[in-house]
Amino acid sequence: MKRASIQAAIVDLDGTMVDTLGDFAAALNGMLADLALPAIAPSTILPMVGKGSENLINLVLKHALAQTVPAQAAINTAALFDHALARYQHHYGAINGQFSAVYPGVVEGLQTMQQRGWKLACVTNKPVALAQALLQAKGLDGFFRQVYGGDSFERKKPYPLPLFKACEALGSQPAHTLVVGDSSNDAQAARAAGCPVLLVTYGYNHGEPVSGVDADGLLDSLAAI
Repeated sequence: MKRASIQAAIVDLDGTMVDTLGDFAAALNGMLADLALPAIAPSTILPMVGKGSENLINLVLKHALAQTVPAQAAINTAALFDHALARYQHHYGAINGQFSAVYPGVVEGLQTMQQRGWKLACVTNKPVALAQALLQAKGLDGFFRQVYGGDSFERKKPYPLPLFKACEALGSQPAHTLVVGDSSNDAQAARAAGCPVLLVTYGYNHGEPVSGVDADGLLDSLAAI
């Protein structure tokens, strides 16, 4: 990847710019309490994050139900899903940003990208309304020309569609648009779209070491970009 050829950047949100694990834990445990199911620890939630709310809810329900009625977990998960998702969205909307923090170096990294003249978009699998509210709450919204969430299109990362749409909105070609993320989701989407990709080492990546992911480089801090 040649930095001089980069004209724009697409930046992930959870695990890349903001540590939102506390928000996930608060919202999910509120949901579980509403369903009279046992609470879940943040360390158990971490590897479940990154593929959208629907996947997260399914995994959490399966985990919670396995603690109570293992033989019926699959059936109960399907039966509870719609109500669980509604309760999760209720709780997340109420606490969005309260138990999260911007990672060190993020503001400096975004400022550096802007100073280079790069056009910026945020593409996340979080629902777009929650993503926009979180960026605003953390003072990061002003950096981005466009914000897309997991419900913005019919496909979310690791599919390349959101990246193609972001490139179109930014007026940049994929080969000249850097993707910055924290997981294999981001890297797979970038590779499929033809974008160069850098991954941060401090994020979630479904609980796996990010060093094993096919990327063009790793960043210990976004400020190092």
